[in-house]
Amino acid sequence: MYEKLGKDRCYIIAEIGGNFLHYEEAVALIDAAAYSGVDCVKMQTFKADTISTRSAYFDMESTGKISQYDYFKKYEISEELHRKVFAYATEKGLDWFSTPSHPEDADMLERLGIRAFKLGADDATNIPLLRYIAKKKLPILISSGMCTMQEVREAVDVILGEGNDKIVIFHTVSAYPCYSEYVNLNVILSLQKEFPDLFIGYSDHTLTTAAAIAAASMGAAVVERHFTLDKYAEGPDHKISSTPEEMKYIVDTIREIEIMRGTGLKRPVGPEVLNRINNRKSITAIKDIKQGTMITCENIDVKRPGTGISPQYMEQIIGKRATRNIAIDELVLWSDIE
Repeated sequence: MYEKLGKDRCYIIAEIGGNFLHYEEAVALIDAAAYSGVDCVKMQTFKADTISTRSAYFDMESTGKISQYDYFKKYEISEELHRKVFAYATEKGLDWFSTPSHPEDADMLERLGIRAFKLGADDATNIPLLRYIAKKKLPILISSGMCTMQEVREAVDVILGEGNDKIVIFHTVSAYPCYSEYVNLNVILSLQKEFPDLFIGYSDHTLTTAAAIAAASMGAAVVERHFTLDKYAEGPDHKISSTPEEMKYIVDTIREIEIMRGTGLKRPVGPEVLNRINNRKSITAIKDIKQGTMITCENIDVKRPGTGISPQYMEQIIGKRATRNIAIDELVLWSDIE
């Protein structure tokens, strides 16, 4: 997927990890993701025994206070189910990758032919895991949620230190849900300035489509959003996910923005070429002007269309003399004066 990234087209990821337990559910999500027009589906790869102690708890608006271990145990996905889901995504023409939470997860994904790794915000300061995955020389997408800029620098330095410069940094706010006052999209610009040679993306945990679209308009090279068929289904990520219709709206709007962005070259385009002629104004006789008469402010004014002398040359023709009889309401041409 890394080779598809560029400033002219935002790469859009539907995060389906944590929103399914069975193959049939994953198939329905992938079908819907393909319909929405995203580029990629992403999963989460973890085992409860390697990601959490039994004493760790979530205490978020989307979960309430629950055991992290029990949650991860419920949603951990077997290697075989990974294989089947990834194969189906390929069949549907979608890229795929996942977020490993442990070196064993990364090794399993590598066996399955993964072409990029996503590292969650919980592992942004996990230097051993960063280094382990960086050595695999595959692109790394890293969430910066909960990070200071210095911690982001340190993570990037670790990956670069292993000779891997295929890095995408996501501006992320690790709040579930993330409300508008916390989104802080200007961090995208700060990251672009801090890391001019890297791709900057945005991972969205808000409740609406606005932030993902705005991030793309601000130059995010990648936008990731959780994806569900039912916002009210059981599980903490459904509430902050987009439905197929919402995701399609995000994709379609971002693609429209990309067209609107254009080339940056300021010049007449499309209908403006004709409108420039018809709707601009020219110097026009407001009285009959006889041959030899001096052109003055009393016998000319400015009117449409723009096929005569442009008003910008008004001062240059004042004081000239007419070389022919010019009728009232007739445009003045250069050949008409001397």
